[in-house]
Amino acid sequence: MPKILIADDHAIVRTGLRTLLKEEPSMELVGEATGGYEAIKLIEEMVPDILLLDLSMPDLDGIAVTKKIKPRFPDLHILILTIHEDQAMLREDIRAGASGYILKRAAETELISAINILMRGDMYVDPAMVRELFDETVSTQRSKSENIEPLTPRETEVLTYIVQGYTNRQIGEVLNISVRTVEGHRANLSGKLGLQSRVDLVRYAREHGLID
Repeated sequence: MPKILIADDHAIVRTGLRTLLKEEPSMELVGEATGGYEAIKLIEEMVPDILLLDLSMPDLDGIAVTKKIKPRFPDLHILILTIHEDQAMLREDIRAGASGYILKRAAETELISAINILMRGDMYVDPAMVRELFDETVSTQRSKSENIEPLTPRETEVLTYIVQGYTNRQIGEVLNISVRTVEGHRANLSGKLGLQSRVDLVRYAREHGLID
């Protein structure tokens, strides 16, 4: 039975969350905090499994609490509660160590499911945020693709040998060009594609049909 701690400075929100949890016999509410510092104190005392953490609190916000507590309690699953449908905040929360991000307007129907997902060791992101994140990612990738300068035939040749594992010297011997020239082509490839490692170049080549 997961032990759950609520941290939110709004009494009406805490009441709503408390009601939802009390209706779920497989979960135990062990405490409530009205601010960030109180939340840290209760975590230290109770060591809950799940922290339902408000993103915006007056004394210490959710991201700051996450950064302070996650290194000390790595097994704690932190589910951020917020009204903000903000992709930047979502990314910052995840980087800080949060395990999930749920919109308060969806908590009534999604909270229990989200907690169960976290307890399985998976991450939960509100479906509305997932759709926005996907759309934003696709749009960014399309924009980047449209802005890539076309490769020259020689650069394409060099790329195909790079992804096959050839060294600069071997590429030079095959194409009958100097190592310095090969290095120049590699630099042009990196600049045009925005890719540095061979792994990234292999992925690019596969996505564009240059290799199987």
